[in-house]
Amino acid sequence: MRGLKLTRQTKVISVLAAGVMVAVAGPAGAAVRPGVVAGPVAQVSHGSACTGQNAEVETAIDPATGNLYEEWIGCGGIGFARSTDGGKTFSAGIELPGSGFGWDPAVVVGPAGQVYAAFMVSRGSGKNQRSYPVVDISADNGQTFPTVSALVPPRKNNWGDRDFIAVGADGTIYVTWDYGPHNLTAADFVCSPTGSCSFVAGDLNAVLQRSTDGGRTWSKIIPISPGFPGSGADSAPILIEPGGRLDVLYQGYHVLNRRTLKLGVAHSYFTTSTDDGRRWSRPMRLGPARLAMNTSEWWIDGSLGIDSAGNLYATWDTQSGGHDIGWLAFSTTHGRVWSRLVRVTPDNDNAAHIVQVLGGGPRIAYIGWLTDSVRCGKVACYAQYLRAYSIDHGWVTRTVRVSSNYGNWRVWPGDTIGLSLVPGGTPGSQSVAVSWGSALGGRRANSEIWASVVSGLP
Repeated sequence: MRGLKLTRQTKVISVLAAGVMVAVAGPAGAAVRPGVVAGPVAQVSHGSACTGQNAEVETAIDPATGNLYEEWIGCGGIGFARSTDGGKTFSAGIELPGSGFGWDPAVVVGPAGQVYAAFMVSRGSGKNQRSYPVVDISADNGQTFPTVSALVPPRKNNWGDRDFIAVGADGTIYVTWDYGPHNLTAADFVCSPTGSCSFVAGDLNAVLQRSTDGGRTWSKIIPISPGFPGSGADSAPILIEPGGRLDVLYQGYHVLNRRTLKLGVAHSYFTTSTDDGRRWSRPMRLGPARLAMNTSEWWIDGSLGIDSAGNLYATWDTQSGGHDIGWLAFSTTHGRVWSRLVRVTPDNDNAAHIVQVLGGGPRIAYIGWLTDSVRCGKVACYAQYLRAYSIDHGWVTRTVRVSSNYGNWRVWPGDTIGLSLVPGGTPGSQSVAVSWGSALGGRRANSEIWASVVSGLP
């Protein structure tokens, strides 16, 4: 969520999306790999519990069993479904325990196959209101979630938003989230009529909490971004390197006024911790200062991935000069030095580009993006794309349109997409499970969650 996503589900308007084929060209001279195929599209958000709007999906896969888990906003709170056949079919969606009116899903599989499904909630009212993450834990492959662990902050009337989750080899659970000691007011954000909301002011901070006892207790709130309690930071995906080092990529706004906490443009910053999150390195800005995110960008920006050889990848998109462009950077030195930017999205416009990255085999990454830059006759439409990148050879596949139908740009699809590497692949024959939100059909259509598996990847 970037602001008031809870109400955004009920404010979006559905319009007919025409099925017009549109080609998306890649950079001149890009390598084209034959045999990359997007499989059939399955509807994830089905079942009697999940009528109405369904949006903002995250996904995780169990490398031992191949079970694919999907979590999204819907089903009365946070929806959840699983696939045991490689993404061909999905169980009926359920509402996760304790998730009523929740937002911002995040899901990960632990070292012993446990499923950790996180989300944000707001409980209480007035001066007794609190916003905070909740982690539901399943020990039976996502069939039930008996453990509901809440990270309730000590301060009342706080502000809380976008959570991310990671689990270490020793079972330690790490949750990053956006925390502010004071709740935001309506003047602190702006909302898109066809999307979510963005921040223009407020005491935004990227913070971390961890649990070493399976979610029974949590550490205190630890600031990640410097300048707490008004650092101007949000949206902080976290990953754990094989040696246990914690890496975070967060969106950091320039705080224009320390008294009013008015925010200017933002950049992506990388930081790392070698002491279990107690202390964080000096943040490193990725990309030049001239390429920035503005305060009207309503989707979750910033994604961090790692390949099997330990190389890091970061994606985000910028709006400088009136053009929204998705970017990729990589590091072969565990984040000490980053590459020059690689352009991901080919179009020159101000359309939304929800860009995320997934690490693959050695020196390979998969980049997906959901965008409403596509034209369906006279209106804009959403489409989901995927492409593979090699540190050694650049783009090594064509741009694959994963979505078989186009979604209406007037219906909010959520602020994220899902990418998971299907286990069992070999070099030249890898598969990636992709999921996204999109509204198909007439004026009363709901956004639904869709999934497909792209095969034949390097």
